[in-house]
Amino acid sequence: MYLGTRTDRATSFALLDRFVEAGGTTIDTANCYAFWASGTGHGGQSEELIGDWLRANPGLRERLVLATKVGVEPLDGGGVEGLGAETVRREAERSRERLGVDRIDLYWAHGEDRGTPIEETTEALGALVAGGTVGRIGISNHPTWLVERSRAHALARGLEPASALQLTTSYVAPRPGAAVEGKDHRFGWVSEETIDYLERNEGIELWAYSPLVQGSYDRDDRPFPQAYDHPGTTARLAALTDVARELDVARSQVVLAWLLHRSPQVRPIVGVSSLDQLEPALAAADLALDADTMARLDQPA
Repeated sequence: MYLGTRTDRATSFALLDRFVEAGGTTIDTANCYAFWASGTGHGGQSEELIGDWLRANPGLRERLVLATKVGVEPLDGGGVEGLGAETVRREAERSRERLGVDRIDLYWAHGEDRGTPIEETTEALGALVAGGTVGRIGISNHPTWLVERSRAHALARGLEPASALQLTTSYVAPRPGAAVEGKDHRFGWVSEETIDYLERNEGIELWAYSPLVQGSYDRDDRPFPQAYDHPGTTARLAALTDVARELDVARSQVVLAWLLHRSPQVRPIVGVSSLDQLEPALAAADLALDADTMARLDQPA
C-alpha cells in the first residue's frame, strides 16, 4: 500500500525482490494508493513504483499476478471517482500505464458506488475482460446482495462475472455493528452471510485485507481497537497465544495460517514496510495447523 510513499524506493524494491525470491506470485495494489500519504491528495504512487520495479526486472511479469483497484481515488472537488463506466475504462488504462503492462490480471471494484447502477459497472468491467486488458474481475467492500446482482447480470449478458471478493476479516472480530476506528466501508467485513454465499457459489475466492489488525496481535504499542474489547476476543486470544507458544511462532503467523486453513479458504493480503515484517509473513504460508489445532482455535474454551 505504501510502496513509493511512506516506504522509500530502495526498501520497496528490496521487499518486492524478497517476495518473489521466496516464491510469491500475487501483488495487490490500487489506483488510489496511497493518496493520504502522498502529499498531493491523489494516489498512483504504488502502481508507479511496481511498474518501475517490473521494468528493472525484465522477465518477472510472466511469473506474477497483478491486481489493482478502481473506485475510491479522491476527486479534487471532494468525493471519490466512483464506478461509472467511463471511469472504469479510463482508470484501467491509467493503471496499466503506471504498471507498464498490457493486462491487469485481477481488477477490483474497490468500494460500492450507490450513484452508479451496478449493472453499468459490471458491463464496463466485463468489456475490459472481453477486450483482453483485464484477466478477471473482483469486488471489494460491497454488500453480498450487490455482489450477487452483479454476477447475475454478468451471466445473463454473457459477460465475465466477478470471481473474487475482497473484504476484511481476522481471527478476532469486533462487536457486531460497532464502529471501528479507521474502517469506513460499511459492508467491508466478512460476515456469516458472506461465508454462506461462498459456500453456495463455488469458484469465488475470498481475499482479506488488514488480516493482522495493524499489528495488534504482536505489538504492545498497537492495542486492538475498542470495538474488539469483548469476551469473545479474550477467549480467542488466549487460545491463539497457547498455540503460538506451542509452535514457537508469533501470534500473527498463526492468524495467517488459520486463514489459509479455513474453509472456505481466505487469502490474506499482508502489507509490510520492512524485511523484518515480511519474513514472518512468508514463513506463515508454510505453517501447518492440524485438525485438532484448528478445532482449538475455532472453538476456544
